[in-house]
Amino acid sequence: MSEQSKLTGLRNRIDEIDIRLLELISDRARLAKEIAEVKGQTENNNSFYRPEREAQILRKIIEKNSGPLSEEEMARLFREIMSACLAMEQVLNIAYLGPEGTFTQTAALKHFGHSVKTTALGSIDQVFREVESCASHYGVVPIENSIEGVVNHTLDMLINSPLHICGEVELRIHHHLLTKAKKPDQIKQVYSHQQSLAQCRAWLDTHLPDAERIAVSSNGEAARLVSNKNHAASIAGETAAEYYDLPILYRNIEDHPDNTTRFLVLGRHDTTPSGKDKTSILFSAPNQPGALHDMLACFAENNVSMTRIESRPSRVGMWDYVFFVDVEGHAQDAKVVAALKKLESVASMVKVLGSYPVAVL
Repeated sequence: MSEQSKLTGLRNRIDEIDIRLLELISDRARLAKEIAEVKGQTENNNSFYRPEREAQILRKIIEKNSGPLSEEEMARLFREIMSACLAMEQVLNIAYLGPEGTFTQTAALKHFGHSVKTTALGSIDQVFREVESCASHYGVVPIENSIEGVVNHTLDMLINSPLHICGEVELRIHHHLLTKAKKPDQIKQVYSHQQSLAQCRAWLDTHLPDAERIAVSSNGEAARLVSNKNHAASIAGETAAEYYDLPILYRNIEDHPDNTTRFLVLGRHDTTPSGKDKTSILFSAPNQPGALHDMLACFAENNVSMTRIESRPSRVGMWDYVFFVDVEGHAQDAKVVAALKKLESVASMVKVLGSYPVAVL
C-alpha cells in the first residue's frame, strides 16, 4: 500500500468518526433539551444550570479518559459541549471583574464554556451587586493567589452579601508578552498590573532592562492600551491577546511557573452535593482566651479537614475579627452538619457561605 493510499484510508476513517461524533453530540443536545423541559414543568428553578451535575460529568469523563488527549483537554472539550447544550434553553449571563481580557474572564469561560454572555464590571462589589439584583445569573471574582495571597475585598464583600458560593475555578496563571513590535529592542514601555510586573521582574530585568514599566488597573487594560501602540508591550494572558488581536512575542515569562489563582463562582441558590465538595464558612469568636482553639476544635473533633483559614477585621468593634474557613465536604454531610452544630454553640456568629464542587482541573 502506497503512502498516499494509507493517508486516504486514515482520513476516510476520520471523516466517518466525525459524522458519528456529530450525530452523538446532536443526540446529547436533544436529550439535554428534554431534561430542561421536564425540569421546567416540575421544578421551581430560576436556572437550568446545575454545577454539581456538571462536576460529576467531568469527573467521570476524566476517570474514563485513556488518552492520547490530556485530562485537561478532554475536560475543556466536554465543558464546551455542555455549555452549548445549556445555551439552547438558557444563555447564562456571567458577571466578572473586568475589563475584557482579564484572567477573571478566562476563569469564567473555563468554568462555564464559551456559550455564555460575559459582562465585564469595574470592581468586585459591582459583580456582587449585579448578581444580587438578578441582572446576571452568576458572578466570578478572584479570592486568592498562590504568590500574592488572599483578595481581601472579596472576603469583605462575603461578610454581608446574601449570595452563595456555588463553584470555584483554579487557573494556572501564564503571563505572555503581547506587542506589535517585531523585536525586543523596539519595545520602549511595558504595561501591566503591578502584581504582574512584580511576578515577571526577573524576566524583564534580563530581556527588557531599559523598557519603562508602567502599572495600570488590570492586564486587560494594559492590552487595550498597547493595541494602539507600536513600540510598547503588555503583560497579559491569552484571552487578552485574542480579544485585542495582539501577537504574543514571548510566552510564559512569569518567574514562578506554578503561579495559580483561585476564583469563586457566586450565585443566588444553594448547590446540592456532588460527591466531592468544599464548604466555606464565616464565623466570629468571642474575645476570650482559647476562643479560636475552641472554634477549630469543632472541626477536628468531627473529623472534618480544614483546607484554609483567613481572618479579617469585623468592622463592628475595635480588634474584633471574623474568620473565613474552607473545609472538605458538603454542608449536608453528616460530619459537617455535626461540626457546624457544635460551632454554632460556641461561636458568636456562624454563616455558611456555600457548599460547592471542588474545582475540576
